Amino acid sequence: MEKSQQTGLIIMIGAALTTVIFFWASLRRSYMAVAIPVMASLATVSALAFWIGWTMFSGETEDEEEDIGEELAAESS
Repeated sequence: MEKSQQTGLIIMIGAALTTVIFFWASLRRSYMAVAIPVMASLATVSALAFWIGWTMFSGETEDEEEDIGEELAAESS
C-alpha cells in the first residue's frame, strides 16, 4: 500500500469517526435547534472528505501507470 493510499484510508476513517461521534453526542443532549444545522454541515464535509479519501485509496499508483505506458510502447514497436 502506497503512502497516498494510506493517507486516503486515514481520511476515510477520520471522516466516518467524526460523524459517528458527533451523531452519538448530539443524541445525548437536548440542543437539537443548534445541532441540526451543525449536523447537516458536518455530514456534508465528512461526505466530501470520505469521497476524497476513497479517491486517494482506490486510485492507481504511479508504478502501475508507468507499467501500462511501457506495455503500450512495446506493443506499438
